[in-house]
Formats: sequence, structure tokens, C-alpha cells
Amino acid sequence: MLNGSNTSIASILCTEGLSRQFNNRRQVAAYAGLAPTPWQSGTVDREQGVSKAGNPRLRTTMIQLAWLWLRNQPSSALSAWFFQRVNSNGGRHKKSTIVALARKLLVALWKYVRFGVVIDGAVMKAA
Repeated sequence: MLNGSNTSIASILCTEGLSRQFNNRRQVAAYAGLAPTPWQSGTVDREQGVSKAGNPRLRTTMIQLAWLWLRNQPSSALSAWFFQRVNSNGGRHKKSTIVALARKLLVALWKYVRFGVVIDGAVMKAA
């Protein structure tokens, strides 16, 4: 697995995900196995969690990166979304919410690589 180093995470992101061509954010999330799995029966619509049918190495990396993101980018819009969501649940459901944050972060990074859209509130520093 990952040892937490930035170069390992960056190389996995480049080789396993962001270097590939996707048409939309749903394809990005599905490739990583972070896409929601809807279930419908009659008038009942529910979410069954993530599909896990994608790239397990990228999925694991994104979940680890999401935890690092919270620690290193606490003023970003993604971090604010996470903390608001967890606080509204009374501090529960952190694990499922971190998976949702990993999906949002992957899509945001894809938009940055593909279109140059910077993540709201992210603090960038020179290399």
C-alpha cells in the first residue's frame, strides 16, 4: 500500500487515474470505484454506497488523500463541506463521508488537470 509520501500518491494519481481520458465526472468516479450505486424498486429510490467495481489502488489512494486533504487544506470548500456534513450527523458517519469526499476530491483534481479549474479555497504553494 501507500507509505503516505507525496511522491507515491502523486505517481498513483498520474498513472492510475488522471492521465486517462474521461468524458465526465461520473466516468472518473466510476473508474476509481467511488461512484454511488443506486437501487430502485417501484417507487423506492435508495443509495447502496459505492460500487467498488473500479480501480482498488486508486480508490485506496483517494481515501488516504482525502484524510490528508482535511489535515492540510482545512479552509477549502471541500473540507468545509465534509465538516458541515459530519457535524450535521452529530459526528457520526465519518467513514462514509470520507469516501464521498474522496470522490469529490478526485473529480476536483480531474477538473484541475483537464480544465485548469482550481479547487475553491485550496492553498497552493510553490514547489
